[in-house]
Amino acid sequence: MPGTWRLITGELIENGHSTITNYTTDVSFIKIINDTHFSFLQHNVYAIKDTGSSFTAGGGRYSFQDSTYTEHLEYCNSKEWEGKDFNFTITFRNDTLIQSGIEKIESKGINRLNIEKYVR
Repeated sequence: MPGTWRLITGELIENGHSTITNYTTDVSFIKIINDTHFSFLQHNVYAIKDTGSSFTAGGGRYSFQDSTYTEHLEYCNSKEWEGKDFNFTITFRNDTLIQSGIEKIESKGINRLNIEKYVR
């Protein structure tokens, strides 16, 4: 699993509503995984220079056993997300990594299923 992964699509399901984002046009997102840590970087490809509102980044330690992948988010530009653990199930289909799990941040009222599809 270590390597650099490019997010292709992301689906958020919350309160029975689904939102799908295509990360191959206006938004670019990569996840970098080494033996002990992960990081992610996202930006709006066409954002106006120096707006600062179109960039997201974070990272920390992770664990991976069988198909269970847990991110221990230590750093994030959105501070409410720091210090949280996020559990996902990982499956592989050819060159595609599919990550799915619940994201829950009570202080922000977030409780949703997140399904992401990555390619190397």
